[in-house]
Amino acid sequence: MANLFWKTKEDTKSLLSKPFKTEEEFEKIVFDTQEILEDIFLIKRQIRGGNKSGIPDIVGVDYDGNICIVEMKNVDVNSSIIPQVLEYAIWAETNPDGIKNLWLECEEKPDELSISWDDFQVRIIIIAPNILKSTLDFVNKINYHVDLIEVKRWVDEENQFLLVNKLEKEKQGKITVIKGLQTYDLNFYKKEYNKNSAKEFIRYVKEVESIIKKNRWSLDTKYNKHYVSFKAGFFNAFGIKWIGTKTFAFFFKLDEDEVKNLDVKTEITKYDAQWKEAIYYIDPSKTVTKDLKPLFEASYKKLTGQ
Repeated sequence: MANLFWKTKEDTKSLLSKPFKTEEEFEKIVFDTQEILEDIFLIKRQIRGGNKSGIPDIVGVDYDGNICIVEMKNVDVNSSIIPQVLEYAIWAETNPDGIKNLWLECEEKPDELSISWDDFQVRIIIIAPNILKSTLDFVNKINYHVDLIEVKRWVDEENQFLLVNKLEKEKQGKITVIKGLQTYDLNFYKKEYNKNSAKEFIRYVKEVESIIKKNRWSLDTKYNKHYVSFKAGFFNAFGIKWIGTKTFAFFFKLDEDEVKNLDVKTEITKYDAQWKEAIYYIDPSKTVTKDLKPLFEASYKKLTGQ
């Protein structure tokens, strides 16, 4: 069992590892901590009814319009879970109308999410306190995007510390091609969006990368179908996303009050409480990336503590 020590300027505390008592408690903790699944909007929880099999309990949609199957287990997970989640993925692919109806029934769904109901991809997310690394070997042999996420808990009086670890296979040997694998770049964005807007979109991506490099921030650039994110590990600090075929915007993973306390020359377009992010529409003729530097700095500091 791992020990977690919390070292402050005053002293060092040894924190108590506290496993989740039940799967219900585990599920509640994870979904009350939105940052763990920050890019996924939950359409429906507890979909299963009666004695139906092959139907997942939790279905969501991510930033890129992928249908997400979320499977949570409060036990050690190994490769035996793969047949179960594959059954769920097949259910999702063969029931687009059912998922679409669930989506339409949502009263507070994000307005900017775009889903192609005739041609969506399925993404599988498996969450457990411990996932055997050998499970990765099986995941890399199936034709779906699969995220393996470990969540462990430590407590200090009323405070809870969650360790979130995304399992990823080392990049070596033969790489398995995942179904629907697409290179997201300028050429892709030109096909999907306005060509001139695509060029400007990439220009702003490069400008942000320049700021990151100049400040020596430990962030990676991740190109996606509908957005580009700048992230540390599993989580996004900020990014640029498409709003329409011509419109795109900066997003910053900050609380609304945090944004109000910053001295930023550019006025915020809106605050999206669903995704917990500040949105700043980009006008290529007016928007100057460096004018938003306080937002970049605050987002990076919040995510990394640096």
